[in-house]
Amino acid sequence: MNTAELTALLDRLRTEPHEAEWLEFKSNRYEPQVLGEYLSALANSACLLGKPRAYLVFGIEDGTHAVLGTAFDPLAEKGSGNQLLPLWLSLGLRPNVGFEIHPFNYHGERVVLFEVHPAFDRPVKFYGTAYIRDGSSKTELARYPEKERQIWQRRVDWSAQICDRATLADLEPEALVKARKEYTTKFPGRSEEVAAWDDATFLNKVKLTIQGAVTNAALLLLGREESSTLLAPAVARMSWILKNERNEELDYQHFGPPFLLNVDKVLGRIRNLTLRELPGGTLFPLEITQYDPWVIREALHNCIAHQDYGLRGRINVVETPDGLTLANVGGFLPGRVEAVIEQDAPLEIYRNPFLAEAMVNLNMIDTQGGGIKRMFQVQRRRFFPLPDYDLSQPERVAVGIRGRILDERYTRLLMTQTGLGLGMIMLLDKVQKRQAISADDSKRLRAAKLVEGRYPNLVVAAVVAAATGEKAKHIRDRGFDSKYYRDLIVALIGKHQPVSREDIDRLLLDKLPEVLSEAQKRNRIHNLLAQLAAAGQIHNDGSRRYPRWALAGDGNNQ
Repeated sequence: MNTAELTALLDRLRTEPHEAEWLEFKSNRYEPQVLGEYLSALANSACLLGKPRAYLVFGIEDGTHAVLGTAFDPLAEKGSGNQLLPLWLSLGLRPNVGFEIHPFNYHGERVVLFEVHPAFDRPVKFYGTAYIRDGSSKTELARYPEKERQIWQRRVDWSAQICDRATLADLEPEALVKARKEYTTKFPGRSEEVAAWDDATFLNKVKLTIQGAVTNAALLLLGREESSTLLAPAVARMSWILKNERNEELDYQHFGPPFLLNVDKVLGRIRNLTLRELPGGTLFPLEITQYDPWVIREALHNCIAHQDYGLRGRINVVETPDGLTLANVGGFLPGRVEAVIEQDAPLEIYRNPFLAEAMVNLNMIDTQGGGIKRMFQVQRRRFFPLPDYDLSQPERVAVGIRGRILDERYTRLLMTQTGLGLGMIMLLDKVQKRQAISADDSKRLRAAKLVEGRYPNLVVAAVVAAATGEKAKHIRDRGFDSKYYRDLIVALIGKHQPVSREDIDRLLLDKLPEVLSEAQKRNRIHNLLAQLAAAGQIHNDGSRRYPRWALAGDGNNQ
């Protein structure tokens, strides 16, 4: 959130008549241990109250809600063992459902707002103990067994439910063979033990069945194709759709269970072409595939693990000439992609925890929960655009993976600026995609001397353009200073006066920065003419509707 959004949020929070179980105001800093306990208590209380977020605000007086300001800087403080406080807090929260820290200036005073995600399907503990809010007080959750039970029951895990009509005969034998192979790959020390297990024992051990009963997760990953009807009304389907540049559908194919096998079939339909790129400063082209197979597989496995099967939607993989879009139904539980990337301790929450654990055992997803961040890192190492997460719809998550280089300057920047952090690269990635970034983020890039230009029309900075051999392209994007364009206008008028606006447009439109739209270019020309007229250098010899520009006086007072 930018400063304006944070200010509006805090304005709303201060209108609350008093502190609630999901809202706490503090005027001063707290000890690290107590702060972690509050995060646990707020997360659990938000879950019970159905709140999308809970908040802890430093710099606001309790009771009066007066703005006092605070010197507390959690980003500079240390937790136990000399760890940075945010990392220490993240490691202590189990499960780590996520929180964001927002220091900002509010009505002339510095405040710090903690935005806390609610607990999800189990209580959040802080270093082994769960806490809860009782009115305005914080206490251990164990004292309120009914509330603890409500948190555990807050959401039923669809994937762990027994499918009463299903038996082991509904599982695909080929998928069982694949499951055994992947399990021994994940746990090589158990290979002899696994070979001695019968199918029923193996499925219990891998946590796809419960005491021999077949779960929805087992049918999803290992079920025969026809077993999808046993999951109704839930939909177990992945669809690959091929479209052209006009968004017209050219081909498609649907895939049901067993997902363990059919993920490979989906990937087999994707045309992963070999590209030849020629970065500046070399005569040797780079040959690289459009997509890294691991990135596609990770994105698709995330769709399977986080799909809300109760919404009866399908998982879509849409292929276009420029890239892939993978989408599943169900909201993005961490809230913001930036939170996943920025936090050193990965978020460990899944919509279908039983299914996710089985996928970990079958070597489909990483037990550390850092797959999304690794996707960004892989794309960065390949010098390709970073993944695009579209979270604009509340019950849908879509991730776009570009299959071509959009801006060679961005690629060469990554080749030369190897020390850039992932957060800064994410901002530069948005600049190359012409996506909006906040004014605060623009200032960060400008302070690092990576961009220039008038916000929001940013371009790669001159120092980077020079290092990557893109000086000419940089000048075309950045443009020249206003005096250069004003001198061109005066020279044209002096030679051909009076001239029309169309004459001036023809002179300047192709000389203005390429990052500007046609409308922005024409508005820039309007401003240049207004500057010259205000300075007494030119005047309008025509009408207001049809101006004809001529020099004022002798035209030499430049």
